[in-house]
Amino acid sequence: MTRFVQLTANGLANGAILALAALGFVLIYKATEVINFAQGQFLVIGAFMVYNANVTWGLPWPVAILVGIATGVFLGVAIERVILRGLVGESSLSVIMVTIGLAAVLYAVVQIVWGVTPRERPGWIPNESVALPGGALVSADRLVAVGVAAVVFVAVGLFFQRSRHGIAMRAVADDQQAAMVQGINVNRIFALAWALAGASGVLGGVLLSSITSYNPLDLGAFAILVFPVVILGGLDSLIGTVVGGAIVGLLTAYSSYISGRGNPILDVVGNDQVLPFLVLVVILLVKPYGLFGQARIERV
Repeated sequence: MTRFVQLTANGLANGAILALAALGFVLIYKATEVINFAQGQFLVIGAFMVYNANVTWGLPWPVAILVGIATGVFLGVAIERVILRGLVGESSLSVIMVTIGLAAVLYAVVQIVWGVTPRERPGWIPNESVALPGGALVSADRLVAVGVAAVVFVAVGLFFQRSRHGIAMRAVADDQQAAMVQGINVNRIFALAWALAGASGVLGGVLLSSITSYNPLDLGAFAILVFPVVILGGLDSLIGTVVGGAIVGLLTAYSSYISGRGNPILDVVGNDQVLPFLVLVVILLVKPYGLFGQARIERV
């Protein structure tokens, strides 16, 4: 029972980080209908920018996090303005291929700039063990990850419900033409969506690197799990992002433990990153738009 509680806490922490990274994916899709396969790289670049600001430049960690967030915002807006704005009116396949290529380029840039040597994780997030009910010991940094993700999602929910820009984003997501008629600057909303996507990816990267280490290969492999989170929960659902992140995080934690004990089933299936994709396929056979995605019906 103690092991189960520990695995559950670890899985939820991983799921919270994945949900933060996937949040940007959903924001971009809701506002622009662009499927951004480069979203996971925001997580990697953000983590290393925070590391650079804190360790290399000697900035305090709050300032380093702000530098990372600013980098993510700048990167998101630059991609939207320079690359994707020129693809308006092109086919969805063309845009998807561009974001896939962009993901490869960004990942290569990370390896060129920071290399592939693992670096020490930051010391500003406590990592001592915390006793949970039942005697299970969980690292405090994982509880911090869950708490930060909860605060971010509550803030995003309030942003969409209460703020003028949030309501404008909802209007653009519902009908871009109608939003333009109402005087909403759609291009500005597109840029805002990409900026928020960059910021959420950076926060996810900071939390992930506090749990593991600064290794481009590990961070890049973890970023791949953003896609089953989004598709599982639904491309246009914020609630689905939370649920999808929790499911994928728990699946990776449980399967990693079981496969590490020589389980013959999971040894055949693969490692802990394969099982979420298998579950995703099964769920999509029943719910093609994800657990919380809205079915889109186009009339011609």
